[in-house]
Amino acid sequence: MPMTVIKGSERDPDALSRAGWTLVAVVLLWPLLVLSGFDPLLLLDPQNLKAMGTFLSGFLPPESSPEFLGILFKATLETLAMATVGIAFALMLALPLAFVLTHSLSISRIGPASGRWRGEVLRAIARTVLLLLRGIPDIVWALVFVRALGLGVTAGVLALAITYGGMLGKVYAEILESSDTRAARALLECGSSRTMALFYGMIPNAAQELVSYTVYRWECAVRASVIMGFVGAGGLGQLMDQSMKMLNGGEAATILATFLVLVLIADGISIALRKLLQ
Repeated sequence: MPMTVIKGSERDPDALSRAGWTLVAVVLLWPLLVLSGFDPLLLLDPQNLKAMGTFLSGFLPPESSPEFLGILFKATLETLAMATVGIAFALMLALPLAFVLTHSLSISRIGPASGRWRGEVLRAIARTVLLLLRGIPDIVWALVFVRALGLGVTAGVLALAITYGGMLGKVYAEILESSDTRAARALLECGSSRTMALFYGMIPNAAQELVSYTVYRWECAVRASVIMGFVGAGGLGQLMDQSMKMLNGGEAATILATFLVLVLIADGISIALRKLLQ
């Protein structure tokens, strides 16, 4: 039996509203664009194009000598170690703070409680600590720790641990708050502790999202550790800084290729872990 297609108006009823909001966005963003001094036409300037071509041509061919590859391998291990240990320490900060901040795990949510104000004060303190941890960029922490502890990976690990601890704790709490809380609520109403309600009622529902975000942050930590190497925190960034200062484009190209491989590996780990938790 042929289906009857009912044709409505071809005009989008929200077209005028979308156009209006688009115009408002352009009006608001244009002064910011002018204030930033951004000029894309500079990229098409013949002199700038020639300079960029000369710079990029220095990246070929990539450096592949055994001596440099050995140094690169050591720097790559330092970068991976810095990112991984930094995230591990960040988890130690993030997990308890996220646990405290998760309002849906509050005993007072299931009924009257005499100590409700204490819970609110504790959550306010946890929220403030997370704000302070993530409010200062990791590169600033790296500069502080390099000045205090000297050059090396230790400064990078501590900088990542502090900043990413704040980021992970904030997002973990939001993920737990937005996940299905019925199982955790039932456990709390039956007399379960908050810890048991968390592990048996909330984490199983939010595991995929928690793991995916953690691996993504580890990938971000790998990138951040490369950047922090420019201020003396070791790893691929410090090696890249040395190569760029010596105008050795071949070495820089090999380092960039290695960095891209690390990002691809992190993406593959994230996909594999998601499939494992399905």
